[in-house]
Amino acid sequence: MRSEAKSQARHARIDSAPPADKGRDHAHAATRNSFISHYLSIIHHQSSIINPDGFTLIELLVVIAIIAVLLAIFIPVTRAARERGQRAVCLSNLHQLTMAWIAYADDHDGKLVLGEAMVEIAMGPRIGFHTKTMKGWLGRAFHFPESRSAIIADPNKGALWPYLRDIDIYRCPRAPIGHASTYKIVSGANGANVEGTYRIESTINGPEPVSFGKRVGDTVLRLTRLMDITSPGAAARAVFIDEGATSGPGDFRVYYLRPEWCNTSPPPIHHADGVTLSMADGHGEYWKWKGRETVAGLPRKLVPTPAPGILVNMLAGGDYAPRTQDGLYDLQRVQKATWGRLGYPPEETP
Repeated sequence: MRSEAKSQARHARIDSAPPADKGRDHAHAATRNSFISHYLSIIHHQSSIINPDGFTLIELLVVIAIIAVLLAIFIPVTRAARERGQRAVCLSNLHQLTMAWIAYADDHDGKLVLGEAMVEIAMGPRIGFHTKTMKGWLGRAFHFPESRSAIIADPNKGALWPYLRDIDIYRCPRAPIGHASTYKIVSGANGANVEGTYRIESTINGPEPVSFGKRVGDTVLRLTRLMDITSPGAAARAVFIDEGATSGPGDFRVYYLRPEWCNTSPPPIHHADGVTLSMADGHGEYWKWKGRETVAGLPRKLVPTPAPGILVNMLAGGDYAPRTQDGLYDLQRVQKATWGRLGYPPEETP
């Protein structure tokens, strides 16, 4: 009874409290409730830094791995597509060069332009102070020039320049910087005399090679006129080949009597382990080398040129005889296209 009386008295005091005291109590309660609500909102608020909907570390690593795999797939594909595009340009260049080669012969009674790129040779006896010369097809203006304008300004351009006045046609788009020309004429298309491919006649000065090729059956080995191209036909006789870089002043040397690569003319491999070349009818071809030996087995070396910092490709240790059947196949394919036939029995295999 006494406790009930005290409780009723306390409630009576609260109820009888002044209105100002009641306002303060309600204000304190509202402030306290607002603070608690704000605190709870902070606790339950989602962080903008740690987002539960973002990637976990494992997921991120998986994504990176997938991107790496895709790059490993697409980069070679892109590189191969670029090479095919450059190869198409190269084949177009070879076609235009060969058409200029044919046009030159048409304008010179069927005589072929000198196949040695930057060589001039005397033709006939000296008359007064002058000696008639035959200019190489390319000319020394293209031998590591300082710039494009230097080529244009240099008068020492070759015999085909009047027929093809576009500097870019004389080089493959895959050529290294500083190499203004990459194409060579093979030995069999009025190039340098190669053992077994030309006739020897006696003159007043003694035996010396004449300017026309030896005939074996219906095949003229060293072509000097368009009419020499009979067996095999023009579609099977090579004219230009893409070496991939500027090399020496001569031709692309191919032997006739023996199954060997010449050390100064290794098989080009810069077109996806293959080579581009043109035939005497004007069409271009791409040959993928069959032998792994041809691509990676030959002892190649880089040799300095007169131009600072520019190197050319040669064979180390001299001429090279293939040691595998596929390697020999590649060599003999080039020899047949150059000379129209082999100069040794085909059973001479490794």
